[in-house]
Amino acid sequence: MGPFAKILLLSICVAYIAVKWTAPSFDPESLRGARVLVTGASKGIGEQMAYHYGRFGAKIVITGRREKALQQVVERCLSLGAQKALYIAADMANESEPDKVVDFALEKLGGLDYLVLNHIGSSSFSMWEGDVEHTRWLMKVNFFSYIQMAWKALPSLEQNKGSLVIVSSVAGKMPSPFVAPYVATKSALNGFFGSLYHELALKKSNVSISICTLGLIDTESAMSKVKGLVKAPAYPATEAALNIIRTGATRQQELYYPWFTHIICVIRDWFPPLTNYLIQNSINYNP
Repeated sequence: MGPFAKILLLSICVAYIAVKWTAPSFDPESLRGARVLVTGASKGIGEQMAYHYGRFGAKIVITGRREKALQQVVERCLSLGAQKALYIAADMANESEPDKVVDFALEKLGGLDYLVLNHIGSSSFSMWEGDVEHTRWLMKVNFFSYIQMAWKALPSLEQNKGSLVIVSSVAGKMPSPFVAPYVATKSALNGFFGSLYHELALKKSNVSISICTLGLIDTESAMSKVKGLVKAPAYPATEAALNIIRTGATRQQELYYPWFTHIICVIRDWFPPLTNYLIQNSINYNP
């Protein structure tokens, strides 16, 4: 690495630390009694978010496809200290389900302070071989249901100075192999909600939007797909979940977790060939 590259990297790190140092502090008490809807909460990051909100004394509605798992998550949330915890099973590929879930949360909680959109459809970790129907289905689950739920919840969030939290991925900013349909959905999320952020600001809306960019997280689903194929380390789901909650509670526009994913995204814009080399060499693949 040459002197210029070292200076540039150091400058980026210093700037990142300065931004984090001046970020608003998180007060867990601000979530006591908060009304929260978390999607994709039957497992993984969504499940861990539900437990954190429970510890903070929030009122929670969770959703996912697996009713028995949701019931178990709700029971644990209540044991951890949630003021209220309810679930509704739903399939986000069904066009009527996103509205039904938001209506359920509004009815049972009396409004929403946080809408945390985290659910994803199942997708293989493999070369894309022209399955357009799967890509279309995945867009319905990972993208269209998000904007449908956001629009449905926006009046209540506006009334309560609420927060809209979008769980995205570094793949949406830095495309990777073997996940082309998934990358498409996350890129769409980043673009749509990045645009909506500006529109709400221009309207002087009191609703905050937080877009959370995650790297590889050690959920059971992710680990089963990438085992033996990806050399990059995975980071704990419970820590990712807590960082997402902090970001929404402090109304920050962006989260990058783990922290170095932000630096990688910046480097990609400056040195695309280097980033491409690193991405391709992080994969174990023999044609």
